[in-house]
Amino acid sequence: MEVTYNINDKTLEVTEEMKDAFAKDGYIIVRKLFENEELVKMKRNYEEGEDYHKFKFMVKDKDGNQSAQITWNFPGNDVFGMAARCEKLAGTCQQLLGGEVYHYHSKFVVKDPKTGGQRAWHQDYGYWYKNGCLFPDMMTVFIAIDPVNKGNGCLQVLQGSHRAGRVEHGQFGGEQGADIERVEELKKFCPLKFVEMDPGDALFFHCNLLHTSDINSSDGRRLAFLPAYNRKSNDPVIDSHHPRYTPLEMVPNNAVLECDNYTGMEGKGFLDMANLKTLKSQVQFNK
Repeated sequence: MEVTYNINDKTLEVTEEMKDAFAKDGYIIVRKLFENEELVKMKRNYEEGEDYHKFKFMVKDKDGNQSAQITWNFPGNDVFGMAARCEKLAGTCQQLLGGEVYHYHSKFVVKDPKTGGQRAWHQDYGYWYKNGCLFPDMMTVFIAIDPVNKGNGCLQVLQGSHRAGRVEHGQFGGEQGADIERVEELKKFCPLKFVEMDPGDALFFHCNLLHTSDINSSDGRRLAFLPAYNRKSNDPVIDSHHPRYTPLEMVPNNAVLECDNYTGMEGKGFLDMANLKTLKSQVQFNK
């Protein structure tokens, strides 16, 4: 049974228990990593940041349902940039991975009511491996901006599946994702967990953790912010659509509350996902 953690006094102390849980289960859940005042700023940033919406990319599932994805390579200096760089987020990833990290990329995944598509079982490292990252010293943080539950397509994870190593990814059973026969075998050993979250909650998960999500069948939107981090020591050996090591300028935890930049997107390096040549032979990685 997984343990959830709470942030205290606007700080997050990464304990040995948390490190052990991350190593054993492949993830930890931190409740209320971002408080209501920060979420108000985040939602305003998403709504007013016009450049975000210019780079929206639609991902179809096998049934034709679509989810929206917006991806950028560098954190920037807007509210979401402060969030991706703050100690309680980036600093926690650094401690969980055991070394200096840099911002590998961030994205929004938006599942609109009744239409937001499902996602096949996959590991993030299933794709990042192809970007020249030799070791799975990488992770993602799924941060709920809207409520996330079974009805709107919350993440489902196979607890401890990261310890099986990277599973082959490609076209399996009519879908792109992890080898479904291997996934079905792992289900016999790794408990299936539905990760339901309130706004501001965060799921810190290892890049080899197998995960999936269902369609949003609810009447509400499901917006999530997902920054990803790579260890400096795992600097990719080839160029790809995501950056090689770029020093991360970490900021204090109050940086989100103090940031009033909702529209300045300079230097974020948005990706034109529909036209990226380096993605032609890879799976589109929606959540």
